[in-house]
Amino acid sequence: MAKDTTGRLHVQVRTGGKRKLSSKLWLERQLNDPYVAQAKRDGYRSRAAYKLLEIDDKYHVLKPGMTVVDLGAAPGGWSQIAAKRVGADAGRGRVIAIDLLEMGEIPGVTFTQLDFHASDAPDKLMAMLGGRADVVMSDMAANTTGHRKTDQLRIVGLVELAAHFAGEVLKPGGAFVAKTFQSGADAELLAQLKRDFASVRHVKPAASRQDSSERYVLAMGFRGGQAVDVE
Repeated sequence: MAKDTTGRLHVQVRTGGKRKLSSKLWLERQLNDPYVAQAKRDGYRSRAAYKLLEIDDKYHVLKPGMTVVDLGAAPGGWSQIAAKRVGADAGRGRVIAIDLLEMGEIPGVTFTQLDFHASDAPDKLMAMLGGRADVVMSDMAANTTGHRKTDQLRIVGLVELAAHFAGEVLKPGGAFVAKTFQSGADAELLAQLKRDFASVRHVKPAASRQDSSERYVLAMGFRGGQAVDVE
């Protein structure tokens, strides 16, 4: 092990066996990521929890008593934060988590194994909620191919589907927050959000890796049909 520029010990992973270079680099990055270590200490299921914490601390998306839908929730880092912020873990608000994968139980979170792409998913969700949601959030990312343009289109396409889903289930005044990536492929997504929300902005939390083009789109004040400015 060597020390990095901050004086912390830097773990290096040896290549060998059947481990690919990409797997080695991913594992090495995880082992040396301070947010991964902090998540373990704080009991969060993923480092992504800190991204939502930062967004909410600044923009106050989550409020006590709210109903929240977490799309692609597994392993549950965002659901954990939402449950605490809206009071679902104390029986006040509600958090409904959806994923194709199984997810372990989280206090205050109702999980259902469901494909949000399915045409009947919004109706199923609203039946579970007994109404509409205050917030729809998504930290999902599409599987990558290694071809940049293809991957950008896949990522934006996934966010567009999540935004459409949000439009089906949100209450007036509701909010939508989702992971996207900086590219020129999201013009249609932004146009859709500008029609449906009072404000739309891009956010890059400090917990997002600085060498990544990852950022988040935050749309607030769900109303539909009126043009707004993008910050």
